[in-house]
Amino acid sequence: MYVSAFLLGLLAFIVYKVFFRAFYTVKPDERAVLTSFGRAQRLGRLMVEDDSLNDEEKERYRVPRLVTVGPGGPYFKWPWQEAHKVRVVTQAIDLTWDPTKTQHTIEAVTKDNLTTGVGGQIRFRASENNLYAYCFGVDSPLEHVMGYFISVLRERIANFVDPKGPSLVGETGIAGSGGSPELSEGVSINDLRKNLPLLNDYMEQQCRSTGARYGIELDAALITQIDPPPEVDRALSAINTTRNQVAADISTARADAEQQITMSKRAVDIARNNAQAEVAPLKELADTLVKIKASGGSTALYAYIRNLRVPLLGRATRIIQTTSQSG
Repeated sequence: MYVSAFLLGLLAFIVYKVFFRAFYTVKPDERAVLTSFGRAQRLGRLMVEDDSLNDEEKERYRVPRLVTVGPGGPYFKWPWQEAHKVRVVTQAIDLTWDPTKTQHTIEAVTKDNLTTGVGGQIRFRASENNLYAYCFGVDSPLEHVMGYFISVLRERIANFVDPKGPSLVGETGIAGSGGSPELSEGVSINDLRKNLPLLNDYMEQQCRSTGARYGIELDAALITQIDPPPEVDRALSAINTTRNQVAADISTARADAEQQITMSKRAVDIARNNAQAEVAPLKELADTLVKIKASGGSTALYAYIRNLRVPLLGRATRIIQTTSQSG
C-alpha cells in the first residue's frame, strides 16, 4: 500500500518535472541562458572584450560569452537544467532607487561646500554580449550600477567648474576694470544648473564600462534637477538677482557709451564735411587764378580781378578809396 503510493507520487513528480517543467518560452523582449548543474552554456573559448576597460580591469572582468536562447518556444530542457530569463529592452529607473532604503533625493557636495539634492533618471538595458556578468557576476547588478553611477556623479559635482567662464561680469569683458570679486566668483550650483547637458554627457562617458563590469549598458543619463536646501536656495536667488542687475547695468552703460561714441564720430564727420565744403571754392578759385596767370600773365590776372569786382561794386552802398601818400 505505502509502496504503491510512494511509486505513484514519484511517477507524478517525474511527469511534472520532465514533461510540464521541461518546456519554457522566451518573450520577444527577453533572452534566456541555460545552465546544466549550475554551469552556463558557453560559446567555446570566446571572452567578453571591451575597450573602455584598462589592462588591469580587463583581467579582473574577464568573463566568457554565453549561448543565448532567442524569443520563441516552447523550448525543451532537462530536469537538471535551468533557464535564466533576462529582459533586454531599455528600462528607466529613478536615481533615488535603492533596495536598502527609501530616499527622495541624492545628496552631493559641491566644490564650494554646498550640499545639494540631485534628481533624475537613467535609462539602461541588459547587455546581450555579457549576460554572464548580469546573471552570475553579482547578486544585484542594477544595485551595483546605481552605486557606481552615484559615486561618479558625486565626484563630478564636487569638482565641477563652468567651462564657459566663472562669472557674468567676466563675460562682459570688463572684469579686470573694477569688477566686483564677489560677483566674479562662480557659484557651483548655478554652474551645474546651467550645464546639465554637459554633466549628463560626462556621466554617459564615464559609465560606458558598466556593460563589461556588470552586464548593464547605460543608455542615457537624465539628471533634471539640482535642488539645494531652502536657505541656500534663497541666498542663491539673492545672488542671482544681484548678478542680473549688475549685468543689466553694464549692458546699459555699454549701450550708452557706444551711442556717445557713434554720435561723436558722426559730429566729426559733419565738421569735416563742412570744412571741406568751405575750402573747396577757395581751392577752385586759386586754381583758376593760377591758370589765368600762367596763360595771360599779370595783365590778364589784373583784368580778371577787375571784372570780378564789378558785380560787387554794383551791390555796394558805399565805396572807400585809399591813396598812398609819400612822405
